[in-house]
Amino acid sequence: MSGPFALWRWARLFSDYSVFLEGFIVTILVALSALLLALGLGIIFGLFSTSANRFLKIVSRVYVEFFQNTPLVIQVFFVYNALPYAGIKLDVFSIGILCVGMYHGAYVAEIIRAGILSIHHGQMDAARSQGFSYTQAMRYVILPQTVTIVLPPLANQAVNLIKNTSVLALIAGGDLMYRADSWASNGTLSYGPAYIITGALYFLLCFPLVSWARKHEVRVKNRDILIHEVDS
Repeated sequence: MSGPFALWRWARLFSDYSVFLEGFIVTILVALSALLLALGLGIIFGLFSTSANRFLKIVSRVYVEFFQNTPLVIQVFFVYNALPYAGIKLDVFSIGILCVGMYHGAYVAEIIRAGILSIHHGQMDAARSQGFSYTQAMRYVILPQTVTIVLPPLANQAVNLIKNTSVLALIAGGDLMYRADSWASNGTLSYGPAYIITGALYFLLCFPLVSWARKHEVRVKNRDILIHEVDS
């Protein structure tokens, strides 16, 4: 058998499993680091966008619009190819964290903004009437309620972030996609098994998050229905 999924191709793949394992680890590390960056930026700019300060709103809008309306690939190529001319040189691991984190930070910011705005404005008014400052009201009243609302879309955004780490393959980032492509193109052209295993590993990372988000959303809806029935 000499097709794209021949048994000898699979045997070779499993004998070289360390190549895929190393790429898988790099992908996890980049994804976790980029997710932390995205959450940090998203919370900051999400709060900016709901602030009464016009300047902060403008800053947040510029950040969100720029990163949401330019392709991630261009952002990665710019940092990789253009910044060295300005004397700024980053390793590909750092480029992956920076670009993927900042790109998804814009989407997280919108999720945070939508979550905050979904809380009835009477909650803020009530907190301020009790002597809370704006910051205290956000910290103790608004944000705790927002967390439950934003968790499902944040989980979905984390899934997209994990998949988008594959863009590092374009700059030899050492991630799972890059290792799989390099391994498959090295002599035997075993792309079939390589991409199937790669897809399975991405699925292994993403599916639990999607499942959890779906179940959490159902729990929140059921809780809201119960509260509504009790109130009525």
